[in-house]
Amino acid sequence: MKIDVAVTVLLVGFGRFPRAAFNPTGPLVRCLASRRRPALLQVTRIAHVLPTSYRCVEDELPDLIARYRPDVIILFGLAQRSTCVRIETRATNRRSQLFPDVEGCVADSPRIRRGAALWMCSKAPHRRLCAAARAAGVSARLSHDAGRYLCNFAYWLALERATEADGPRLVQFIHVPAIDRNRHPHRIGGRRHWTASDLLRAGEQIVLELVACARSSAVNRART
Repeated sequence: MKIDVAVTVLLVGFGRFPRAAFNPTGPLVRCLASRRRPALLQVTRIAHVLPTSYRCVEDELPDLIARYRPDVIILFGLAQRSTCVRIETRATNRRSQLFPDVEGCVADSPRIRRGAALWMCSKAPHRRLCAAARAAGVSARLSHDAGRYLCNFAYWLALERATEADGPRLVQFIHVPAIDRNRHPHRIGGRRHWTASDLLRAGEQIVLELVACARSSAVNRART
């Protein structure tokens, strides 16, 4: 017997920051929230763009999770020097005290949580996500280092929430490259420039894979 499972997905992007006047992850999550696909029936998608501020991330992200109680959280961040989509496998308990956020603030401590473990791993199917992105015609790889800036900080906070009984079942952070806003893929010096369409194709396949995983998990629990 087929069991239809409703799934709620929170899609999080970020705004501009001192080294990036344009961040493609904001438009990306809004587009992903409005896509119409049969596989996305009964999938509630909430798109939210967080200011690239430690204060805003710490205030807004827990509130979003408590308000919508998502089954899946997918966070997208910009890695300007990356040449591929990076599937981040874990968040590390560290913060840079060198780089200010959009409000001009730097982290007040090199650790996110004093006395906590050095890292927290996501339970998402990382290799399947990597394969899904590649199937969309984009280059992708696994990454074990989400950095020391706001991306890693937000990932840590979301993974903390996933450890609670009523928290999300799956949390995943995806780093994406900078894009060519002229929308035409081309090469300069042998390097292919990314477009918004590239990110959308990869992002959609990642969303579909995580939704399928969340549904499968829910069906298995219902049968036990």
